Amino acid sequence: MDHHRDSDSSTDDDNASQTTEDDPEIPDQPLPPPPVPAPPPPQLSTSGPPRPRPRYELLHTLRGHKGPISSVKFSPDGKLLASCADETLIKIWSPATGELIRNMNGHVKGCSDVAWSPDSVYLASASDDSTVRVWEVDSGLTTKTLKGHTSYVFSVNYNSAGTQIVSGGCEGDIKIWNAARGKCIRTLNAHLDYVTAVHFNRDGTLLVSCSLDGLIRIWNTSNGQCLKTLTEGNEAICQNVQFSPNSKYILSTAHDSAIRLWDYNTSRCLKTYVGHVNKLFCIGACFSVTGGKWIVSGSEDNKVYIWDLQSREVVQTLEGHGGVVVAVTTHPQQNMIASGSIGSDLSIRIWADRAS
Repeated sequence: MDHHRDSDSSTDDDNASQTTEDDPEIPDQPLPPPPVPAPPPPQLSTSGPPRPRPRYELLHTLRGHKGPISSVKFSPDGKLLASCADETLIKIWSPATGELIRNMNGHVKGCSDVAWSPDSVYLASASDDSTVRVWEVDSGLTTKTLKGHTSYVFSVNYNSAGTQIVSGGCEGDIKIWNAARGKCIRTLNAHLDYVTAVHFNRDGTLLVSCSLDGLIRIWNTSNGQCLKTLTEGNEAICQNVQFSPNSKYILSTAHDSAIRLWDYNTSRCLKTYVGHVNKLFCIGACFSVTGGKWIVSGSEDNKVYIWDLQSREVVQTLEGHGGVVVAVTTHPQQNMIASGSIGSDLSIRIWADRAS
């Protein structure tokens, strides 16, 4: 498919949630950069050590996808990595060794997104064949096929209880499914264009969605009511959105090469992260909470960017991909990142922080 995208790289597993229970500690207004004083003579210095920067290095390069990679996701238990591309196979890898564990075959068109159940037993996949498939990962078999979307399914996620699946389609609809029965509970006529991301908050009471219509919307999961609409502005079409691990904020990416952290209660943008390139593709960003508090994103200059969540400074760029990096995911327990690219590269790269 031509609408390459990433998923919303969910980090609402329990471990990540607890580590950011009260983070990010974000002031109501973005702070101006502090003045830079002249460094004191060494013997007079009483300041503490500077905040350690990440030092990610390439651990494995995973090859095997034949189409542009659209989504990579670590399992909540951290033992597996799932990936999909503009092809019918879903691949399951070992992040520790870089080995391909299995191919899961069943879709008849390319795939845009994958999402793990919170117990790491099941994987949901969104496909251009207009279905969502639920796989039992150990056996590689489809347990449910969710049918109801009338066009490409672009995004998929589980709630943290594992009881519901949400999917976003290119017809503009969001569907909420009973995960055990595979039946649609509710359809939201949510947007006027592709729904490029859908994500539950931590307790599953809210959904956030975004679309190529330029809008971010917050929904009440139980009654389907739209509680709030945020707009990025005409020049900034949002194409990826997710709740923060503590669900107090939302993170969005947009086609003006900016990532924004919003307080959705006040509809205020608190932080903007820039430095990467994002003008054409659906590129996802995600939170890293295992080491420092970072924001991680792909980029159209073939790099992965890592920002300090608080200072908004680019603290590292990861180079090595030979194509646009559209998909990133962060490991739930270790300082590890996986990234996937399109173009001629078609590789997934796993990066580990050597400081840890």
